[in-house]
Amino acid sequence: MKVLHPGRGTGEVAKLDAPLSFWGGTDLTGHIRDPHHPQHGMLLAGRVVVMPASRGSSSSSSVLAEQLRLGTAPAAIVLTERDPIILLGAIVAEQLYAVSLPVLLLDPDEPRPEGVVTI
Repeated sequence: MKVLHPGRGTGEVAKLDAPLSFWGGTDLTGHIRDPHHPQHGMLLAGRVVVMPASRGSSSSSSVLAEQLRLGTAPAAIVLTERDPIILLGAIVAEQLYAVSLPVLLLDPDEPRPEGVVTI
């Protein structure tokens, strides 16, 4: 696993089967609200989210930063593909709100984390 943005987070793993847009795909409580997403309704707040990448829009980074400010963001995000939108949200939240979100990138041959993990 490669660290894209440092931080520490502990939580139950939430595996997403498809990319997710934080803008329009989640709400400020940390729930997935996109009715077309396979995990519609799932709570991401406080969980270690494992997903391929985000699904546009660049505004997703500001929604993620706002969730971090409110304390309703994931505890960590583990990606299987590089994603500058997620990374930007983590960087902005750290600069504006002094809140750190670990963002990691899995190697293609690494198993996906399961259960409760600490990053």
